[in-house]
Amino acid sequence: MTKITAAITAVGKYIPEHALTNKELETMVDTNDEWITTRTGIKERRILKGEGLGTSFMAIKAAEDLLQKSNTNPEDIDMVIVATATPDMPVASTAAYTASKIGAINAFSYDLQAACSSFLYGMSTASSYIESGRYKKVLLIGADKMSSIIDYSDRATCIIFGDGAGAVLFEPNNDGLGLQDEYLRSDGIGREFLKIDAGGSILPASEDTVKNKQHFVHQEGRTVFKFAVSNMADVSEKMLTRNNLTKDDIQWLVPHQANKRIIEATANRVGLEDDKVMMNIHKYGNTTSATLPLLLADYEKELKKGDNLIFAAFGGGFTWGAIYLKWAYNS
Repeated sequence: MTKITAAITAVGKYIPEHALTNKELETMVDTNDEWITTRTGIKERRILKGEGLGTSFMAIKAAEDLLQKSNTNPEDIDMVIVATATPDMPVASTAAYTASKIGAINAFSYDLQAACSSFLYGMSTASSYIESGRYKKVLLIGADKMSSIIDYSDRATCIIFGDGAGAVLFEPNNDGLGLQDEYLRSDGIGREFLKIDAGGSILPASEDTVKNKQHFVHQEGRTVFKFAVSNMADVSEKMLTRNNLTKDDIQWLVPHQANKRIIEATANRVGLEDDKVMMNIHKYGNTTSATLPLLLADYEKELKKGDNLIFAAFGGGFTWGAIYLKWAYNS
C-alpha cells in the first residue's frame, strides 16, 4: 500500500496596508535607519490599523486568498488550525471564529501557540492528521498582530515585529511529495528571556500590571540571538544529515524571519548561497507565526514540483525545529 504523505497544495497571504518605516521609528524611539538595517535587515513592518480588528481579521483574509486562488470549497475543509501568539481573546478560539467566517462549516478548529515556532509545529500537526488517513484537507494559518503586544517606547522590540498572516492547505499525496522529516525541540530555560509577564494565570491583569507595562513583550536580545543562531543552524544541518542530503540537493531554505544575521548564519552552516534562501524580513519584519507561510506566498511562483525545502524556526519558550518538505506543485 502506498504511503500517504501530507503535501502543501495551496497558499494564501494577507498583509496590512500601513507600513511602519525605520524613518518613522526614528521619531518614536532613540534609533536610526542604519542601526536597524545593519543589525536586523528590516526596513519596514506592516501594522494592522482599525478599531476592533484582531488576528482573526488577517487570518480570515489569508484563508480567503488561498480559497479563491485554489478554487477550494470551504465546506470541504476538515480542520482549521490557527498558529498564533496573539489570539483575539484569551479563551474563545480564534481558529473556531476564523473557520466559521470563511464558511468551513464542516471543520473542527483550534489555536496552536509555540511563539515564533507556532507555524512550524502546526505543519507537523496538520501533516500528522493527513498521514493518519482520517482527514483530507487541513487548513493551517499563521497569523499574528504583534503590534497589539509591543511597547512602542521600547526600542529593543518595536523595531523588530510586524503584523501579517499566511495560510497553506495540506492534502494527501501518493507520489512521495510533501513533508518528509521533522526535528522539533523545546527547552523551558528560555522562559525568562522572551516573554510577556502579565495576563496569564501567574500574574493576572490588574491596574499595576498595566501601569508597569507588563502586558508587552520583553526580550533579552543578546541571549535570544545566541540561542537562535546556534539552534536554528543545528537543526537545519541535522535535517540534511539525517536525510543524506547535500547543499546541492536543497532548492530553498525557508527560515523564520527574526533577524537577517540569524538567517545568514543558518544558511552558512548548511552551505547555501543567497539565491537559495527565502527572505522578506526587509518588508515585513518579524511577523512571528506568519513568517513561514508569507515566505511561501511571496516565493510561490519560483517553486517547482519536487523542490526540496528546509524550514527552520526559533521562538520563545524556547521552541525550535526544522522540517524537510518536497514541494508538490508548479505554480
